[in-house]
Formats: sequence, C-alpha cells, structure tokens
Amino acid sequence: MQLRHRPHEQRLVMFQAWQDLLFLHWKYSVEEIQRTLPSGLWVDSWDGHAWVGVVPFTMSGVRPRGLPAIPGLSSFPELNVRTYVHDRKGTPGVWFYSLDASQWAAVKLARWWFGLPYYHARMRVLADPESIDYESCRRGTSAACHFRYRPGASVAEAEAGSLEFFLIERYLLYTRNRGRLQQGRVHHRPYPLRSVAVEHWSDALIALAGIRLAGRPPEHALYSKGVQVEVFQLQDSGR
Repeated sequence: MQLRHRPHEQRLVMFQAWQDLLFLHWKYSVEEIQRTLPSGLWVDSWDGHAWVGVVPFTMSGVRPRGLPAIPGLSSFPELNVRTYVHDRKGTPGVWFYSLDASQWAAVKLARWWFGLPYYHARMRVLADPESIDYESCRRGTSAACHFRYRPGASVAEAEAGSLEFFLIERYLLYTRNRGRLQQGRVHHRPYPLRSVAVEHWSDALIALAGIRLAGRPPEHALYSKGVQVEVFQLQDSGR
C-alpha cells in the first residue's frame, strides 16, 4: 500500500520542489541490507532483492509553511542514498543512509528538525537543453561523485504493481530522531517519468553508507523533471 493520498490529519510544515531527478538503483541481497537497518524496520524487497538508490536532483522553493522562500537559501542541489523498507505494520517507506546538500543552513536544520543524516557538500550542477552535469564532493571526504545524464522520451507515470512504482512512488520516510523511530509523510503528484541515457555515474556514497560497492552499472535508471511537494510533521512510527 503506497500512501499517495494527502494526509489531512497531519500538520503541513513545509513546501519544496524537487527538480531534474535522476533515479539510479542497484540490487542487493536482503540479508546484506537488513544488517544496515535500525530496529523496527525491515527490507521492502522486489523479486527477492533489496534495492539501493542514488538520487541526484535539485531542491527549489524550500520554505516553511507561512513563510516565503529566501533567495540564496531556498534552492540548492541534493544527493541522497536510500533503500526501501517497511515497519511492523507493513507500511512502505524510504530509509535514507545519507543526504548531501550544498546549503549549510539546510543541512543543520534538517539534522535538528527531522533527524535526517544530512551532510554538507561542495556541489555544482550545469544544465543545458539536452543534458545535465552534476558534481558533488562531501566535505571532509574524498568521495567525489559525477553524474552526466540526458533525459529521453516520456514514459508517463509508473504503473501500480511495476518495479518503477515500487522504487519511485514513495510517500513516507523513516528516521531515527532523538532516539525514537519516526516517520514523515510527503505529498505530491505522481512523478512524470522519462527514460534517461546515463553517460557518467558514481556509487562512491554507497561505500560511505557501509555497503559494499556493487561493482557494476546501475540495474535501473529513470529521470523525472520534477514535482511540487508538501512535507508533513514527523510522527512516532506505529501511531
């Protein structure tokens, strides 16, 4: 069950836009990924495998509810490493191993407010009508990442029951915040998806998450121009 409906019973706290998303995914064994998860979460598998995703994109229009976006602070690149999980009730969601961002204030706020593993990184995005060049290096490490990708033809929205739907249509995140397992909901339209030609990719941040490098190109890749997103207040998991 994917939580696509807007959660009217929860408090809306933030607005964001996610743009020019590249979704790269690798298969792993369920046992290997389960060892990396906190108590209370289990691998959400597809066809007997766990999946690890690397997703470079750009955030824009980031603002708390009731406040305007601030020029110079509300737009920045972000790069996340994630896997797919469920809780004891079977509620599907995302577990983030890391989220790198170029905006120092956003990193501090997300760590404090949401308990998410954000890291400050030097990042650069160059886009032209045909391709996107995306570079990132986490500060204090030598983990440099470079992605170059060319969006292709439209493949519409992910169909329920497909691998694309399993990997991309996720509306809940889990986080370990102040010693408690919590979950946070987001709401947006289904991703408008396109095929993508990936000319250069990196899995360096997977190793920093304590997961062995796959040693092969990603098994799945898609692109989305983006969505407008509503972010809701965290709740203790299981409520």
